Amino acid sequence: MDSLRVGLVGYGGAGRGIHGRLLREAGQQVTCVVTRSRALQVEEDWPGALVVPDVDALLEHADELDLVVVASPTGEHVAHVLAALDAGVHVLVDKPLATTADDAELLAARGDGRLTVFQNRRWDPEQLTLLEVLAGGELGTVHRFERRWERFRPVPQDRWKENDPDSGGLLLDLGAHLVDSAVQLFGPVAQVYAELHARSTPAVDDVFLALVHAGTGVVSHLQAGAVVGAPGPRTRVLGDGGAYLVTSFEGEPSPFSALDGTYEETRRPGEPVHEGWMVRGSDRRPVPRAAGGHVDLYRAVVRWVVDGGPPPVEPADAARTARVLDAALLSAAERRVVTLP
Repeated sequence: MDSLRVGLVGYGGAGRGIHGRLLREAGQQVTCVVTRSRALQVEEDWPGALVVPDVDALLEHADELDLVVVASPTGEHVAHVLAALDAGVHVLVDKPLATTADDAELLAARGDGRLTVFQNRRWDPEQLTLLEVLAGGELGTVHRFERRWERFRPVPQDRWKENDPDSGGLLLDLGAHLVDSAVQLFGPVAQVYAELHARSTPAVDDVFLALVHAGTGVVSHLQAGAVVGAPGPRTRVLGDGGAYLVTSFEGEPSPFSALDGTYEETRRPGEPVHEGWMVRGSDRRPVPRAAGGHVDLYRAVVRWVVDGGPPPVEPADAARTARVLDAALLSAAERRVVTLP
C-alpha cells in the first residue's frame, strides 16, 4: 500500500490515541504535527517529524503533504478545514464535522472531493455484523433500533469536551456516531425528539434521541450517558422475525455482558468469535463477528488520496447528521418533536 505524508493537527487523545495509532497500523507516515505541549511524544512516536505550533505553520509545508488530519477541538474545525482545503491538500476531519449544521454544510460545499470525515464507527465490527444481519432478512420487518453508549464516570474528566457547552458534550461527540450509524442502517431522518441534560459537567452528558426514519418508518432510540451505573445492552434491533442483541461494547462494564462471558467460556476451539445474539424469547444463538475494523477507514483514505474517486465518508452525510443534532437541540429546548424537511 502507498505511504502518504500526513500532517496531523492536534496530538491529544484523538490525535495521538486514535489517529496516530491507526495511521501507524495502516502503514502511513506522520511527517508534521501541530502541538504546543507534546513535542517529546511526537519525537518518540514519529522520529524526524516536524513539530509546529499552529495550522498556519503546518500549511507552509503543504507541498510536502498528501493528507492533513484535523483532530483539533470541534470548535476549531471550520477554520482548520478551510485553511487546509485552501492550501490544496486532502483533508480528513474528526467528527463531528462542525458544531452546527450551517457550518457543516459550508464545509461540505467547499470540499470539492478533497474532504472526508472520520466516521470510524461505520467500520466497527458491531456495525458491520448488523449490516450483514439486516441483509440476511432473518429479523423480518424491523420496527425499532436501539443503541446505547453509556458509561459510569461519577467523577468527570477535566477536558474541553466536558467543559465547553458549545463545542463539547455527548450530543456532538457520541451523538454524531449514533446518528450516523442509525442513518447508515435505516435511512434519512424525518422526525427528531430529544431529551438533553448536563448532570455532572457544564456540557451535555445525558442524551436521549428518538428518530423516525423516512421511508422505512423504523424508530431509532439512541442514548449516551456519562453517569449510568447500570449501562443497558449496547444494541437491540426488533423485527417481526426476532431480535438482534449486542450486550456489551469495547469492554465497558454492563450487567448484560454476563451473557457473552458464559458463551466465551464454553466456545469450542475453531468456533468464530461472536458479536451478538439472535434472540426469539428464551431462545438465542450467537452471531459470528463480521471481518473488519477502524483501520480499514484509513486504508480507504489512502486509496482515495492516491487513486481518486469519492471520499470514504461523504461530507454531505456528516452535514445531514449535523442537521439532526441541531434538531435535537431545538427539540430539547422546546420539548417537542421537530420535523426535518
